[in-house]
Amino acid sequence: MKLNSYTITQGPNRAPARAMLKAIGFTDEDLKKPIIGVANTWIETMPCNYNLRELAEHVKAGIRAAGGTPMEYNTIAISDGVTMGTEGMKASLVSRDLIADSIELVARGHMFDGVVALVACDKTIPGAAMALLRLNIPGVIMYGGTIMPGHYKGRDLTVLDVFEAVGANAAGKMSDEEFLAIENAACPGAGACGGQYTANTMATVMEMIGLSPMNTASVPQVDPRKHQVAFRCGEVIMDAVKNERKARDIATRTAFENAIASVAATGGSTNAVLHLLAMAREAGVDLKIDDFQTISARTPLLVDLKPGGKYVAYDVDKAGGWPVVAKRLADGGYVDGSAMTVTGKTFAEEASVAKETPGQEVIRALNNPIKKSGGLVILKGNLATEGCVIKVAGTDRKEHRGPARVFDREEDGMKAVTSGAIKPGDVIVIRYEGPRGGPGMREMLGVTGAIAGAGLVDSVALMTDGRFSGATRGFSVGHVAPEAAVGGTIALVRDGDSIAINVETRTIELEVSAEELAKRKAEWKTPALKYTTGVFSKYVKLVGSASEGAVTGQ
Repeated sequence: MKLNSYTITQGPNRAPARAMLKAIGFTDEDLKKPIIGVANTWIETMPCNYNLRELAEHVKAGIRAAGGTPMEYNTIAISDGVTMGTEGMKASLVSRDLIADSIELVARGHMFDGVVALVACDKTIPGAAMALLRLNIPGVIMYGGTIMPGHYKGRDLTVLDVFEAVGANAAGKMSDEEFLAIENAACPGAGACGGQYTANTMATVMEMIGLSPMNTASVPQVDPRKHQVAFRCGEVIMDAVKNERKARDIATRTAFENAIASVAATGGSTNAVLHLLAMAREAGVDLKIDDFQTISARTPLLVDLKPGGKYVAYDVDKAGGWPVVAKRLADGGYVDGSAMTVTGKTFAEEASVAKETPGQEVIRALNNPIKKSGGLVILKGNLATEGCVIKVAGTDRKEHRGPARVFDREEDGMKAVTSGAIKPGDVIVIRYEGPRGGPGMREMLGVTGAIAGAGLVDSVALMTDGRFSGATRGFSVGHVAPEAAVGGTIALVRDGDSIAINVETRTIELEVSAEELAKRKAEWKTPALKYTTGVFSKYVKLVGSASEGAVTGQ
């Protein structure tokens, strides 16, 4: 093995470094072994990452048992669910690149031979993957796991039910007592949000792209089996180091296509588009937003998961886990089974040992898909010349035409919904919430949840240059690019303008003449920056378009 860490730990000139490391318990024997960074996103601000401190001990035990020396370090996490609908939500997407930067920086500084990243809430997963791809050293992504479902009156609950209860209560469709009961029951313990929302979508992606060992992500965070998963991840990283199996060897163009197919087949979050584009840039893979349309169109929707479907993430584990989905995709020819994974085995080899639970109904058979094409559609038109994305897994609507109701920030749109000002047929436009305009592309689960709770989910549309939670359902178009803050057409929309959205033709059009749009464009002025100091100010200066992953700097 060619060990990077020897640059720091070995030789007479490195005696001062060894002396400092011995001060915290490392021995000469420890320092001769491969040094593995254990990048932990534990935080006490949410249930999603809450057990990662405990799980890290089992990862480190696996590393030691396989002949390595672990060194744990920390980075941050921002809870989308907790901050949703507030100014704090602007920090979420910004945190993705900061997480990547910090994992990368510590690994470069201490010259680790490999990294295991413990992740859970939404941005920690792609952030960790981006860091591993920049470093291009052996790396493993270990997902902390889903939360267990809550229960109320015989039905499974996730945090989505609470967001939708907000709208139902505001519309007078739910009593205050039932509202509080749902709030108290929805989230019973540690783990990430319990549908095929962004965290579970990106955890699925990491197994399918090969950076997580297969059959590790679907185990819930509070399940005792997660300790075994953690130990195994420690063993896997050591095997990857010994065999010089690096992150970019795994995350090839083929692997990215496999990952996109898994998002399509599982009805996954639209955020996967943003994050996979960002990861591809770090991997040096030429991936475009149009590739998502091509792959989703040829991939059937096979998994019946919330928000569009019936089941929660825990039900996937009971059905046999993500390897069952991997095997479906491989058997159907929707993925390339020759892709290498972090274990050293191919995608097809890992999927071949899937153990499907007899009689399970969560993962459909190939001859009985929920839909013949996947859950994501890329739209283009004069409102989004660079593209935008809509998730169609939970809706059969093909088109919507209606008058625009325009809001320059999320809070105003939310107020309109909860006050009853939005009517059937409307197209809610929430703008200046893009990567630069927000800054940070806030998610709109508060608004979409309120729309559903108010009984409008089948009669209105929503479009934004911000983002949607993976828990969003309904006719919701996000990532509109170019964004309003740079003068995209979404900035020129006025109340009452007709907007036409068509899933079958994959178009999104503002039905205003070119001459009128040119006049409005000439009158438009770049808005003042919302932040002129601090991290948001830096972010605005560095961030690119959502159509390219909203990455900072290259």
